[in-house]
Amino acid sequence: MAAFRIGHGYDVHPFVEGRPLILGGVHLDYPKGLMGHSDADVLIHALCDALLGAAALGDIGTHFPDDDPAFKNINSRYLLRETRKRVLQAGYHIANIDTTLVIQKPKVQSFIAAMRKYLSHDLQIDLNRVSVKATSTEGLGFVGKEEGIAAHAVVLIQKTSTLF
Repeated sequence: MAAFRIGHGYDVHPFVEGRPLILGGVHLDYPKGLMGHSDADVLIHALCDALLGAAALGDIGTHFPDDDPAFKNINSRYLLRETRKRVLQAGYHIANIDTTLVIQKPKVQSFIAAMRKYLSHDLQIDLNRVSVKATSTEGLGFVGKEEGIAAHAVVLIQKTSTLF
């Protein structure tokens, strides 16, 4: 019997002036970025939480605390690669990921292919096992008021060995 585990991650960051906007590893030309200790890549943070949760390894803040100067302004793609290593060390491989950006502006459809490529590369999984979607909130809530961006991620991991 195969041992599958599902993880869900959620993250949110507010917009702020003076920072670049980075989503899924892609730099977007936008007048505001996201506030955070790292580069504030909300999509990758949600994905890290989903992966760590699926393997019962805690959350992103446990592994990469926001009060640790080593992670100040760090590229979140590094955090994703480190998360992958921890999931593999726990005896799992990544079957697939499904992510959703909850974003009013900017429009990101033209960047999704690049995001998928970066995530596939960093997780070392086939591109056809990586999904990135985007939705708006039709003007509702903090996302609709363009105060920030949220992201969800769902992952499926499988025990590397079927022996328990």
